[in-house]
Amino acid sequence: MGTLGKKIRLLRHQKGWSQKDAATQLDISIPAFSKIEAGITDINLSRIIQISKLFNVSVLQLLSSSDTEEIKDYVNEIDAIKQKLQERDDEIIELQKKVIDLYEPRVCCSFLCPG
Repeated sequence: MGTLGKKIRLLRHQKGWSQKDAATQLDISIPAFSKIEAGITDINLSRIIQISKLFNVSVLQLLSSSDTEEIKDYVNEIDAIKQKLQERDDEIIELQKKVIDLYEPRVCCSFLCPG
């Protein structure tokens, strides 16, 4: 992920927006926005201006690389939180399976349950 993409991702997270939210406001597809954040696609000047207006930052702030370490810290923190959420989701799924197992009718041996 390029520095500009990381910065855009950070700004989006600060707003609490999904990629869909940002893409909709920029009038582009979600995959196109995802590619911008990932640094896969080059961004023209008019798109940079549009993004800077969307996030209420100057073009210079958007393009500057002086706060790259801060961005890395935020991205790492976001990734760690995502990992914790995934672990919690996995725990919840396992607990749900246990609850289902407790309520499922038990299969009994034919000699205990005639019929």
